Amino acid sequence: MTKNTLLKGVLLVGLGATSYGMLATFVKLAYDEKFTTGEVTSSQFILGILGILIINLFQKVKKGEAVVKATPKNIFDLMLAGTSLGMTSVFYYLAVKYIPVSIGIVLLMQTVWMGVLLEWFLDKKAPSLQKIISVAIVLLGTALATNLFSKSIVLDWRGVMWGVLAASSFTTTMFTANRIALGISSAQRSLYMLLGGAVIVFGFTIATQVTPFNMAIFAKWGIILALFGTIIPPMLMNAGFPYTGIGLGSIVSSLELPVSVMMAFMILNETVVFSQWIGIILIILAIVIMNIQFSKK
Repeated sequence: MTKNTLLKGVLLVGLGATSYGMLATFVKLAYDEKFTTGEVTSSQFILGILGILIINLFQKVKKGEAVVKATPKNIFDLMLAGTSLGMTSVFYYLAVKYIPVSIGIVLLMQTVWMGVLLEWFLDKKAPSLQKIISVAIVLLGTALATNLFSKSIVLDWRGVMWGVLAASSFTTTMFTANRIALGISSAQRSLYMLLGGAVIVFGFTIATQVTPFNMAIFAKWGIILALFGTIIPPMLMNAGFPYTGIGLGSIVSSLELPVSVMMAFMILNETVVFSQWIGIILIILAIVIMNIQFSKK
């Protein structure tokens, strides 16, 4: 692999992670305009599905018979896996309703140690010392990044609860997305996972929407949320990961964390103290340690 292709992969994954990092700030701005969680998630998924559907149709026209079609089993498995994607969106957006975005993204990054536990449970193999050290660093970084040691900060328990649930469901999404129906195109996989997630999102909206659905969300924030949360990131990351590999790709994708905090700091005027930045650096460091390959002589 040449340096140019590696640089291309890093750039694609970095841009995808940056897009994800902007998402929570847009959600918070939509909340400020009195849109509900149901309206925000529904508009994102509806427009996201339409966007991915257009991409699938374009690929089918361009490649014709070369496109490998998903089997009924592929579709069922992907839609079932997609339910965790829907839950992640609902839980995460509920979390940032009660706590600052800079705290919400830190809670979402708990997927680092949750993923280690899930891998241990599924593969029946104890984690390496490298992963154990990474988990310890993540937990220390989380304590600092959430300003846990400060007596002046009081976090709404509802936000913390939804944030932890979002991390749990996101961990499930990452594991299933990397193990199911790998033989079909990423656009098809994204479409069926979104359809599965839409079942959860629409069910949540029907159960919680007590006021008439405000259709203005589609034009005001739905397009932005669909682009930055559903269409652009997976397409860029799926295109970039083959060039970077999982290890380097995971490190680059951690850009989502500082970008999200910077967006909250600059646009939402959230307070982010020095110790929180240290915690964020520690979490990124843990991701680097977990994914770097140490040579053995």
